[in-house]
Amino acid sequence: MQLHLEHLIPEPLQSRVEAGQPSDIWNVERTLAQGERVLLQAPSGKGKSTLIHILYGLRNDYSGNARWEGRPLKQLTDKDWAEMRSRMLSIVFQDLRLFNDLTIEENLILKQALTTSHTIAEAKAWTEELGLSGKWEQKAGTLSYGERQRVALVRSLLQPFRWLLLDEPFSHLDSDNIRKAATLIERQVMRQSAGMIVVDLEDNDWFSYTAKLLL
Repeated sequence: MQLHLEHLIPEPLQSRVEAGQPSDIWNVERTLAQGERVLLQAPSGKGKSTLIHILYGLRNDYSGNARWEGRPLKQLTDKDWAEMRSRMLSIVFQDLRLFNDLTIEENLILKQALTTSHTIAEAKAWTEELGLSGKWEQKAGTLSYGERQRVALVRSLLQPFRWLLLDEPFSHLDSDNIRKAATLIERQVMRQSAGMIVVDLEDNDWFSYTAKLLL
């Protein structure tokens, strides 16, 4: 599933972009093919979460065009987006969006039940792989932010996807836990021959990127 951007400018960034702020994404034409692994780097306030939300269909306050497989995002219906989010796009939000009153198990069951492409046993094994053994029945709201981040990462892998969108996915993880999480993500991305877009504050080598761009 190809992503094509045509002079995309979010309204909140319009004055900066039109003033000539350098960018490999805003106000240019760029195509990303399925299977690419792209790091988009930018400091705070340059639109990292904004871009992820545009690509996931959560905001449309922009000029220009963004197209998934030739389809303009602004023309997709709620039904179209529901299908995209269940079969083609998976995401880890910067604010995670877990249900804090539910346990790890309950949060993951809610996701797993939507597509049944993986078993809940697989989900539990992944949490254990990421160092969350013994916390399966613990409520998400009682976990540290780094632990919740790992739960959100597992949740994102419990569905089919052609693109995985990651918004500062490892911001609260130490190097050992980043290595474990990146290994799990890499394995599942390769399994699905999917693409990946990572937005972050700084350059990194967590994955074998096909491109590193400045947002």
